[in-house]
Amino acid sequence: MNDTVDTRRILVIDGHPDPARDHYVHALAEAYAEGALSAGHTVERLRVGELDFPLLRSPADWMEGTAPPAIVRAQEQIRAAEHIVMIYPLWLGDVPALFKAFLEQALRPGFALAYAEHGFPKKLLRGRSARVVVTMGMPGIAYRVFYRAHSLKSLERNVLRFVGIDPVETTVIGGIDDAGTREEWLGKMRHFGENGA
Repeated sequence: MNDTVDTRRILVIDGHPDPARDHYVHALAEAYAEGALSAGHTVERLRVGELDFPLLRSPADWMEGTAPPAIVRAQEQIRAAEHIVMIYPLWLGDVPALFKAFLEQALRPGFALAYAEHGFPKKLLRGRSARVVVTMGMPGIAYRVFYRAHSLKSLERNVLRFVGIDPVETTVIGGIDDAGTREEWLGKMRHFGENGA
């Protein structure tokens, strides 16, 4: 155990929609979890591709509907966490649809925010930090500079910070078709996990 790091309750959310175990996102999630466990952190894992839940189809469903059992369990894990790590692949320039559907289901009014008659909603998930990791085939610098990392910024600003999760660190892993890059980032993810970062 690393005595220089305060231990934390960490939730690792693997946002890849395909549960088949050969995806790089899964390996990154496991590397982070292994590093965190080796340093004495408490780690829970949530694999979005293994969850069973319907899509939300109306504002009424989101505002007043009942969350399905898989989402209720996910909300319990989010509530218990001090630090949340979200890892997903960039698909069509954005978050995969299933991961977005998961966020819509989980971050409902009454759990993630509370609407008032006037003004902005109350942020109910304050006191938690996050790291968001996105993978892609293109160079990471192209995503950040040319595409301005729009989907990543949207997730950070319009979802996580909106419900009170702050600070949010972001990690862009580009060029994942290269074996050397993959191995290097697995090591970095273990290091992030060890430090609960």
